[in-house]
Amino acid sequence: MNASVRPDIPRHIAMRAVEWWMELQSGRDMRAQQIALAQWRAEHPDHERAWQHICHVGGRFRGLADATGDHHGPAAARAALTHAGTARRRSSVKALATLLLTGGAAWMASEHVPWRAWNADVHTALGERRTLTLADGTRITLNTDTAIDVRFTATQRRLRLVSGEIMVTTGHAGGEQRPFIVETAQGNLQPLGTRFAVRQQSMLCRLDVFEGAVRIEPADAPGLAPIVRAGQRVRFTRAVVGAPKSISENEAAWTDGLIVASGMRLGDFVSELGRYRAGHLSCEEAVAGLRLSGTFPLVDTGRVLDTVARTLPVEVVFITRYWVTVRAA
Repeated sequence: MNASVRPDIPRHIAMRAVEWWMELQSGRDMRAQQIALAQWRAEHPDHERAWQHICHVGGRFRGLADATGDHHGPAAARAALTHAGTARRRSSVKALATLLLTGGAAWMASEHVPWRAWNADVHTALGERRTLTLADGTRITLNTDTAIDVRFTATQRRLRLVSGEIMVTTGHAGGEQRPFIVETAQGNLQPLGTRFAVRQQSMLCRLDVFEGAVRIEPADAPGLAPIVRAGQRVRFTRAVVGAPKSISENEAAWTDGLIVASGMRLGDFVSELGRYRAGHLSCEEAVAGLRLSGTFPLVDTGRVLDTVARTLPVEVVFITRYWVTVRAA
């Protein structure tokens, strides 16, 4: 197999290969793990293909270090290998899995790569939140795994959402008159005296307005500029703006480190919880339609999963600490 071409690797096998690779790079005595790895590689051809590919990707790390003079390795590998137990290392697990699945060249060229996030003016790690106040009095709260750039000039105030999710409460300290713009991959948002949240997703952007109103200007549809008002949620692409839907204040609970569920589908809840923890968290289809209500602190996602297992007829299965499934009990 040509190792430079990404093999068609199932996601769960890719994640397992990443875990093996990280463990073997840790520098600890891994003789028992090496035997277990050899057995895993022999179990299925996909296991061997995944392992060969992650080794090739690791070689790209070394090649990039040689080209740039960074002989400690690029940020994802460095964080994964030298910051064991930290939020940065946990965030890097997902980055390395993405690299294995998409191929190094495509991953480094992507609009949403970790390189852009790590080079941003302000960013948060997986599971971290951060609030800052800008020079004009605007308050920005960054959710988990989020990155922004701030650009204030003589004519405008511009905030670029590189990745993740933010809550914005606009300010006008000192009689500020410059327009405030939030730039996303799909277009620009102009608040009209407001409090709103913006979440960057893979091919679209989600806007939740809690106070005031926000004008959307999609990048490929300059004549389209709908206004979204308080209590509304809209999803939009570079060319299309979806119909508004009603939302409640509970959607902003993440700013207080909470998920507030009111009859929420278990599948949706697990997907949302997975944003705050490293690795893969999934819910089997057989139980995804169960409904869940309650207020869940995000400071300990493991405890949240324990609560779910006590509340609903499900069990939480840890294949590894990075691969977790919620299934019928």
